[in-house]
Order: sequence, then structure tokens, then C-alpha cells
Amino acid sequence: MPPCSLLSLATAVPPFVVEQADAKATARRAFNRKNLFDKLSGVFDNAEIATRHLVAPLEWYERPHGWHDRNAVYLEAAEQLFIDAATAAIEKAGLTPRDIDGVVTVSTTGIATPSLEARAASRVGFRDNVRRVPVFGLGCAGGVNGLALASRLATADPGSIWLFVTVETCSISIRLDSDDPAAVVATALFGDGAAAAVVTSGLHSLARITGSAEKLWPGTLRIMGWDVEDPGLAVVFDRAIPPFIDAELEAAAEGMCSDLGITRDEIDRFCCHPGGVKVIDAIESALQLNQGELNLEREVLRGYGNMSAPTVMFVLDRLLKQGLPDKVMMTAFGPGFTCAGLLLEAA
Repeated sequence: MPPCSLLSLATAVPPFVVEQADAKATARRAFNRKNLFDKLSGVFDNAEIATRHLVAPLEWYERPHGWHDRNAVYLEAAEQLFIDAATAAIEKAGLTPRDIDGVVTVSTTGIATPSLEARAASRVGFRDNVRRVPVFGLGCAGGVNGLALASRLATADPGSIWLFVTVETCSISIRLDSDDPAAVVATALFGDGAAAAVVTSGLHSLARITGSAEKLWPGTLRIMGWDVEDPGLAVVFDRAIPPFIDAELEAAAEGMCSDLGITRDEIDRFCCHPGGVKVIDAIESALQLNQGELNLEREVLRGYGNMSAPTVMFVLDRLLKQGLPDKVMMTAFGPGFTCAGLLLEAA
């Protein structure tokens, strides 16, 4: 893929902040299956998460909600998060909303038809001929895949300016009625947030995006995803995710590097989606990194939890601020089961 310029990156979070101890106490009080919760409650303490941002106050999560109520919260919160992240990214790029030629929107935690960029268009100030590409179903991999898609669209139309926005409200899928252990894990991990970036071809920038790649493993549909059920989305988390990553990531990374025409040794740093502390440990083990080398990933996880697709963008934001190494490979795992990769180079 021809090089693409990353002009800006911005993040946004909703207004409600919960300390992990308060989240644990609320969950213990509200979870229907007390024996299941007590058996698994240690995940709150071992998750290495201090705070998370939520789209609703804690008392909202203690009440039962169906699809309509959950999605109503998604629509209101996701639209505002879209506006906050998009506006900040456009301003950081030194542009106006009318300079944006196209928008790629990635979101998998609610249903919006019209899609989020259409709902937010007049408030952001997009032109009436802005091109729209909403994408659903990428899950945690959406931060990498969405930025890759926006970059390919920008390079396919030289001179065009594209905005990528990812918004996820994972917390509204928390299911206190569930007897699935994954529901307890999700309650201990999930946070909400958004991120946005502006990309184009041929300008000075924060970084150059020089290629993307992906690895999809057949027969792994039940490792990660959502089940659509009557009260709302139900998370699919297989306990095998960390050992699967430990066993498979090294070969996948080698294959993606080969597809991009580089060797693994040329990568100065991996910028990874921190899905959980065990996932970070597995990535460090699989890629033979020094323990703690993914320090920014742990920092983001501690302050925000797992926000799905935007989370890796929070990591990239910190990496850019401290100084991007010469070659960086962004990675994120998502439903499929898939690993998405994006190659960035210092400007």
C-alpha cells in the first residue's frame, strides 16, 4: 500500500468514572447468580484495572434492561463520543470539518441506522457530500482494521482527507442476569470510549502508515464475539484466548511481516490492544518481549479497562506523545478469530 500520512489522533471518554472497588461492590450486590459471582470475583482484583469510564451512572447497571433501553443509551452516548473524538482530531490536524472528504466509522456495541456519522454530521459540520463507510462486527480488532481501511481509502484517492472514528460502549452489554462466567469477566473488564484519527496522502504528519495485514484462524468463531439474545448482547470470551495467543501470535506476526515485505527484526515496537492483563502477558511471551515492555498497554488498561476497538488507539496516542520509534506494528485481536496488523513509521 502506498504510504499514508497520519495527521492527528484524539481520544474521548464518557463522563462517569468508576473505581474498580466500587464496580466490584456494585456487581456483587446486583449479580443474580451470587454463587457464580463469588466464585469468580477475584477477577476484579487480578485485572490490574484501577478506573473505567462508563456511559451511565452505576445505578443504571443495577436495573434490568432490554434491547430498547440498552440501545437507546448507546445511541445517545455513542453520538456524543463520536462528536467529541472527531472534533478533537480535526482540530489537531489544523483542519475544519468541511475539509473532511470521507468518514470511516467502526462500532460493534450497538445498532445505529442511520449510522453514527450521519447522526452526528450536522453537529460536527461535515459537508453534505461527505463519503460514509460505517463498519460493524470487527470488535476489538476494529481500531487497527478501521485505521487501515481509512488509510487505504485515502491513498486510493490522492489528496482526499479521511476521518476514522471508533466508538464502543461495552458497558451497556453487562449482563447481571447471565449464568455464563464470561459475564463476570466482562463486568470486571469493560469500559467505554472513543478515538479518532485524520489521514491523507502526501503531507507532513505524525507518522506514515505504510501497510496493513491480517491473520484469520479457521474454526475459531466461538473464541470471541457477541451472542444476540433477548435482553441484549452477551459477550463470548473463551478462557483459551491467552494460551491461544501465546501459541499462535509469533507465527502470525512473522506472516504479517512477510506480507508487508519486512522482517520481524525490523519492528522496533509492537503497539498492542490490551484486552486484559493475561492477554498482555501472552503477547509478551509469544513475541519474546521483555516482561513489562508493553508498559503503555498496561497503563491504558489500568486507567480505562478494555474499551474494545478504541483501546489500541489510546496506546498509540501515548506512544506518539513519547516519541514514535522508527517502525511500529499495531496489533489487535478480534472476533473471527483474527489478528489485525498495521505498520507505522516515524515521520
